[in-house]
Amino acid sequence: MKHEEDSIMQSYQKMTKEELCKEKESLEAAYKEWQKRGLSLNMARGKPSEEQLDLTMPMMDVLNSSADLHSEDGTDCRNYGGMDGIPEAKRFMAGMMGVKPENVLVYGNASLNIMYDTVSRSMTHGVMGSTPWCKLDKVKFLCPVPGYDRHFKVTEFFGIEMINIPMTAEGPDMDLVEKYVSEDAAVKGIWCVPKYSNPQGISYSDEVVKRFAALKPAAEDFRIFWDNAYVVHHLYEDDQDEILDILGECEKAGNPDMVYEFCSTSKISFAGGGVAALAASKANLDFIRKQFTVQTIGYDKVNQLRHVRYFKDMEGVKKQMMKQAAIMRPKFEMVEKVLSDELGGLGIGSWINPKGGYFICFEALEGCAKSIVAKAKEAGVTLTGAGAPFPYGKDPKDSVIRIAPSFPTMEDLKMAAEIFVVCVKLASVEKLLETK
Repeated sequence: MKHEEDSIMQSYQKMTKEELCKEKESLEAAYKEWQKRGLSLNMARGKPSEEQLDLTMPMMDVLNSSADLHSEDGTDCRNYGGMDGIPEAKRFMAGMMGVKPENVLVYGNASLNIMYDTVSRSMTHGVMGSTPWCKLDKVKFLCPVPGYDRHFKVTEFFGIEMINIPMTAEGPDMDLVEKYVSEDAAVKGIWCVPKYSNPQGISYSDEVVKRFAALKPAAEDFRIFWDNAYVVHHLYEDDQDEILDILGECEKAGNPDMVYEFCSTSKISFAGGGVAALAASKANLDFIRKQFTVQTIGYDKVNQLRHVRYFKDMEGVKKQMMKQAAIMRPKFEMVEKVLSDELGGLGIGSWINPKGGYFICFEALEGCAKSIVAKAKEAGVTLTGAGAPFPYGKDPKDSVIRIAPSFPTMEDLKMAAEIFVVCVKLASVEKLLETK
């Protein structure tokens, strides 16, 4: 739900120049008071808090020197081999993604690594026999915006041209996606965070997923990069978004090879110590397997075993995520309340209250995001850089700011949110005065 709350407060847009000047004077005084406190607060990255990480500490006790380290098929997890991942880990990750275990390859600790590898492999060796992308004159990717900055960094690193696709309340603008994909053979991929998207928290509607599955690409090697990072990251037990299985929908639509789906436990167990996986069609996986033997002799099966023995199945994951939600939910609700109480009715910003994920996306007046972020920094609050949720770090309207409530304590977060709204007000007043 998008908020631009009604309030008894007067809209800044309707204020006279004199009223705005008076408001500016009051805000500058409040801002200086915050500056005097010499705070160092951080709402920049979606990191789990120490309290969240503590939840999983018992997992460290699941395996010890006397534990049986053989998987269910007899594989010695201490040794080389088991390129696909141990059977129980394949089944576990498949359960998270809602796909069949035979469609899953279990990798190392991070899905970003898999995404980088997948793009890199396509550049050097093509996709299932197609011309390597590095030999083509032009390679393009569609980028739903605002989106995940690290996706854009990967494609920028390889010199791939990125095209902005605006997000709607139901997902990417599919009219534009269909047009680009069907008309331009240079369009080879699209980045997607389909559930509780980074940073808006939007989940793709059934219609959007089905339209993705039914795409008719001009390029035979076009792929949907489906980063299902927040698939189990709900904030509420009784109000959760669900999305369709993209692999199943692609198969129904006669496009079984068109999607790569990525997932990890990085924000479920330990950041940097999780398990990541790729789900795709048999043909895609067979092609990838050929290169596995060059890149690795097997990923960390001990860690795979540890995760499966601790969580056991999806019920174990769900219980864990509700414990996490109990920590995360008050933080999100507190930030949302501060935004509503302080900015509602002023006409200088809008935001979405997500049902899951790791972020709140704030949209300021056009031309204000950089100013807000800079002011916050000077008052002791680090935010994600303005422009980060866009390719090349360029927000065309300079209006989107990503807020990450997860890492700070409630006390620190409340102060950070209060400083943030003062910065929003001050930057907005300054902007409006330019035209008065």
